[in-house]
Amino acid sequence: MSIDVGARLRAIRKQKGFSQRELAKRVGVTNSTISLIEQNRVSPSVGSLKKVLDGIPIALADFFTLEIESDTPEHFVYKVDEQPDLGSDGIHYFMIGSRRPGRQMCIMREIMAPGSDTGKEMLDHEGEEGGVVVQGTLELSVGDSVQLLGPGEGYYFESSRPHRFRNVGDEPLIIVSANTPPSF
Repeated sequence: MSIDVGARLRAIRKQKGFSQRELAKRVGVTNSTISLIEQNRVSPSVGSLKKVLDGIPIALADFFTLEIESDTPEHFVYKVDEQPDLGSDGIHYFMIGSRRPGRQMCIMREIMAPGSDTGKEMLDHEGEEGGVVVQGTLELSVGDSVQLLGPGEGYYFESSRPHRFRNVGDEPLIIVSANTPPSF
């Protein structure tokens, strides 16, 4: 069985959300080098391939064994078991389309246990985010403003503004949110 190194590199690079130019810059090669590898016009040595994979980052062994899931136009529904939980400490972030190649946004169903929050430190990152409370009471801090939101109420702000989420209710808080560019 032969492995198509070029197609595999392209699929994993896209799955991780990198353009050829971004990966090339991380690795210190030209983007035409990445393109030639992906087209199988150049066969990299093991050392060269490892250098490229370090820019993703992915281990050489994982590169050859990772199950590649490609989303096709037919794959646009994500069942509950296809939504990985990226959370911890009382907060669960169930991501929709996490393996979609070239994903441009992050859509999540968030469940926060009573009393949980995103931490004492305010978050800030590139992009915009918004969401709608489905159940519970959200205390949302954005800059110096603190607001309480209930079911059906939503938010939308520039993510570069310091922000924090907290469940101040006595039931699980459920939010459906989106941000761009993807931060997860």
